[in-house]
Amino acid sequence: MNRKELVDALAAKTESTKADAERAIAGLIDIISDTLKKGDSISLVGFGSFEVRKRAARTGRNPKTGEELKIKASKVPAFKPGATLKATVNGTKAKK
Repeated sequence: MNRKELVDALAAKTESTKADAERAIAGLIDIISDTLKKGDSISLVGFGSFEVRKRAARTGRNPKTGEELKIKASKVPAFKPGATLKATVNGTKAKK
């Protein structure tokens, strides 16, 4: 599903306009991005958690030349699914 399809689905599910759904999705993305940028996490019980993970500096290789290169340390956004979401995707019942 792409963003346009998500906007259409949200508008239908909430019986709102596509413009309202687009603003809601854009707002949610902004909030998640800003929160992660600060280094904080977001936890939605049953759905999952968005967090920032630190990736250490490491040595890599250029696949074309085989030359070694240094890859800088970085922070990467990550999503950890919750039990309810996992159960839904697997078609099972979540444990309580």
